[in-house]
Amino acid sequence: MARPRFISTLLIALLPLGFLAVMVVAPLIALALYDNASPVWQVLQDPYIQTRIGWTTLQALITCLLTLLTGVPIAWVLARLDFRGRRWILRLLMLPFVMPTLVAGMGVLALFGPHGLLWAGWDGTPYLLLYGNVFFNLPVLIRAAYQGFLQVPAARLYTAQTLGAGTWQRFWYVERPVLQPWLAGGMCLVFLYCFSGFGLAILLGGNRYATVEVEIYQLIAYELDMAQASVLVLLVLCITALAGLLYAWLSRRTASGRSIQPLPPSPPRSPAAKALLATAWLLLIVCCALPLLAVLLQAVQAGSSWQVWREADTLHAVWNTLRFTFSAMLLAMLLGIFHAALARRAAWVRGLTFLPFMVSPVCVAFGLLLLYPEWTASLPLLVSTYALLAYPFITKDLLAAWDGLPAGYTAAARSMGATPFQTAVSVTAPLLLPSLRRGLTLAAATCVGEFAATLFLSRPEWQTLTTLIYHYLGTAGADNHDRAMVLTAILMFIAFIVFILLDAVEKREQAV
Repeated sequence: MARPRFISTLLIALLPLGFLAVMVVAPLIALALYDNASPVWQVLQDPYIQTRIGWTTLQALITCLLTLLTGVPIAWVLARLDFRGRRWILRLLMLPFVMPTLVAGMGVLALFGPHGLLWAGWDGTPYLLLYGNVFFNLPVLIRAAYQGFLQVPAARLYTAQTLGAGTWQRFWYVERPVLQPWLAGGMCLVFLYCFSGFGLAILLGGNRYATVEVEIYQLIAYELDMAQASVLVLLVLCITALAGLLYAWLSRRTASGRSIQPLPPSPPRSPAAKALLATAWLLLIVCCALPLLAVLLQAVQAGSSWQVWREADTLHAVWNTLRFTFSAMLLAMLLGIFHAALARRAAWVRGLTFLPFMVSPVCVAFGLLLLYPEWTASLPLLVSTYALLAYPFITKDLLAAWDGLPAGYTAAARSMGATPFQTAVSVTAPLLLPSLRRGLTLAAATCVGEFAATLFLSRPEWQTLTTLIYHYLGTAGADNHDRAMVLTAILMFIAFIVFILLDAVEKREQAV
């Protein structure tokens, strides 16, 4: 019995572990052993590089602080107050997970860029990038804080209130200690996304406020300086790996098997609660809704530029986007299922689930180009990179659902004479199908909006919607700007469709 199980485990491990070895581990080793790499100390002593590293770290830390100061009050309002529209806000907080970073960047430009609706002289300043970071990452912090508030037992809050503690005292002495690991995990994610972010940085940072990721792209694409770029890639990998490991450790700390009865939300009655509710609405509108509305408004005003959607280049870009996404989804589904099945048998494999999240697409693409130069601009490599960035969503959701399955279901099937294969097909698979659909939806959103890896690995004839938008945005002329806005609105519409599908899957799961 032990030998067949070992053989089956080995066969299951071949696909996910082999894929990670080829697509992540081997390229990272190639980066570390790159013969022509500049000495690390020599690169890090360059004042220009020091400025780039310092700004990249600073903008990530500032974003963490801004999202913390705005996200905690909003999360408290969502967790403690009952008001009209609350359920919709909780559902829409998933939207940034399916919204491409390029759409977020274009939304900020549509609002505060040189041709923006509310242009405030922010062009050439760091405020564009900081606002874009807050727009894209604020829901991440809100979701983390909201989940933390739900872990505070209602009995503790009732006891503190009975002892005379006010709202602020209850927050500081009762809620804050429970909330801290959730906030720390959320801030790790925000730092990770901001430090290794590429789409927002290249659109909103400009040359003066370019981050390390943008510098790596410019070194490779324009200066062909692979030696200096490899040092910066390793630096980014070390920092993002530390942030990712810290997040994984904090996630284990926040995991709790206890059943907690949270405090049910109540209508705002005091003037302070009503004022906080109004402030939360204002922050959500300013930080989350305005950029998307600005894209739609500028697209509506584009006039004749709307003809771009009928042009051959646009139709070809849509076709490329869809076929790359579909191909990557098939591979990502296989990888996600096999990785989840392997993680159920070997606990250490669970830690590898987040490995693709710890490396940025720019670092992955650069390592692949360095290790497999003969595969440059090959379709299998591009599709595999898409799948690498997408399949962890499938693995994560499958594992969560699989761990929650009652053991009695499979035991009952086996006691009735079902083989392991029959049990998997007839019992386990139908129960895991909703989580698989949810993971596939998030994976599809990742593939549709992929931008960084496409710039590195794509051919001109493989232009996607994201690279076509970037092309129009980088071309002078008001018509090209309007065309970019129209295509951004189309991409945003596709992202909304993905969000609706994801929301439908979640509602079906809740109904079950």
